Amino acid sequence: MSIVTVNHLTKKFGKFTALDGVDLEVNKGEIYGFIGPNGAGKTTTIRIMLGILKATSGQVRIFGKDAWDDAVEIHKNIAYVPGEVNLWPNLTGGEVIDLFVKLRGSGNKNRREELIERFQLDPSKKCRTYSKGNRQKVALIAAFASDADLYILDEPTSGLDPLMENIFQQCVRDAKAQGKSILLSSHILSEVEKLCDCVSIIRQGKIIESGSLDDLRHLTRTGITVRTKQPFENLEGLKGVYGIEQKDHSLYFQVDSEELGNVMKYISSYGIVSLESAPPTLEDLFMRHYKEDGGKV
Repeated sequence: MSIVTVNHLTKKFGKFTALDGVDLEVNKGEIYGFIGPNGAGKTTTIRIMLGILKATSGQVRIFGKDAWDDAVEIHKNIAYVPGEVNLWPNLTGGEVIDLFVKLRGSGNKNRREELIERFQLDPSKKCRTYSKGNRQKVALIAAFASDADLYILDEPTSGLDPLMENIFQQCVRDAKAQGKSILLSSHILSEVEKLCDCVSIIRQGKIIESGSLDDLRHLTRTGITVRTKQPFENLEGLKGVYGIEQKDHSLYFQVDSEELGNVMKYISSYGIVSLESAPPTLEDLFMRHYKEDGGKV
């Protein structure tokens, strides 16, 4: 069941095209990763989803409703965390959390207290005294304390230390376990890789790749470090092999995943003494798409 459907979304600011035919679909109970560098169009897409910006063309539907025309109704079931949180300086963190939860019309007081403890926030302090990380915690606690059906998280861990990032990841997994849907916008690839079921990569306002992590990993290369009894011959001539380097007494190279079987069959004929493989990561895929010269990595 689709919770968010984005079709052919375009947004222009004068002559500049910020979004160019973006398509996305977030299903119920799914964590959807939306990745790209700063300026790629992630936040613009999210602002249109939230009804803050109006699309030039295309359509965004959330819970089956139009994101612009029905924004007020949609917001009753959405929790949103921006990457740069601004709070009322004279209110305490606890007062802001209560205000946000009340605005959404639903919340669990026990859940609020549990989250404050997990994120190690002092809710009695005025917001003007908070660091960036603590302001981020206030927004995250308010979001996860509310009973939303869709969480839209735009660079949500900006300013958090690694321990708090782990707490955040647990909260996202808890929300998924409850059947909630999460759109996670990020440029932190390890975060997306740990959490997300599906991923879309956006570049210069266009979606350049979408699919599950398994779907996308076939496009990446596996790193192999191998030592054999006999030296290789003509390894560079094999299809799908790149970046051959001598490392001490071993040889390191990258191989396209679809050619892995053929390459392993070839090197095994030289008598393998030791072999290590590093599975392809989202980082590999990301870097291949963002290579400035457009050539092969």
